[in-house]
Amino acid sequence: MKLKLPENFSPEERGQMAEDYFRKGYNCCQAVILAFSDIIEANAGTDSRFLASIGSGFGGGMGRMREVCGGFSGMVMAAGLILPADNPSDMQARTANYSLVQEFAAEFKEKNGGSIICRELLGLGRTGNEEAKPSERTGEYYKKRPCPKIVAEAASIVARKIIALQDPEANSQDMRPDRG
Repeated sequence: MKLKLPENFSPEERGQMAEDYFRKGYNCCQAVILAFSDIIEANAGTDSRFLASIGSGFGGGMGRMREVCGGFSGMVMAAGLILPADNPSDMQARTANYSLVQEFAAEFKEKNGGSIICRELLGLGRTGNEEAKPSERTGEYYKKRPCPKIVAEAASIVARKIIALQDPEANSQDMRPDRG
């Protein structure tokens, strides 16, 4: 899908946007998907409040259960915009979407110690269920959490893929910067 992109679109800029959203108090999923809200609005006709609403339950590894990372969940949501699979009988579209999600997972894991699981990314081991009340966002909170870096990297991965798919030449190449 060819998307309308703003002139200043870059992986670094989208990563910084995601980190900024997280630091404003949005959860990891919201931060990643909101980094693309202008593109989603221009191409799919939805707004940032709707995106923040549908991403709200994915924080803390899905409702603070410390399961799948919210940042990765935001990437999965973005995959639906990049390669939509909205017709259940369109197996080609579903395959392309699932392939993109798997590609996102592989790169996310590569950048984050081999995991997409929140409790593992936070170093909580096998436990991780916490009370439902979100943590207060303080300076101490940000010092001990890898989340700002994780959401920035997640948004950058999505942005690189969007760029690759806009250019058929680039689409045939691996867009990860650390690859040759």
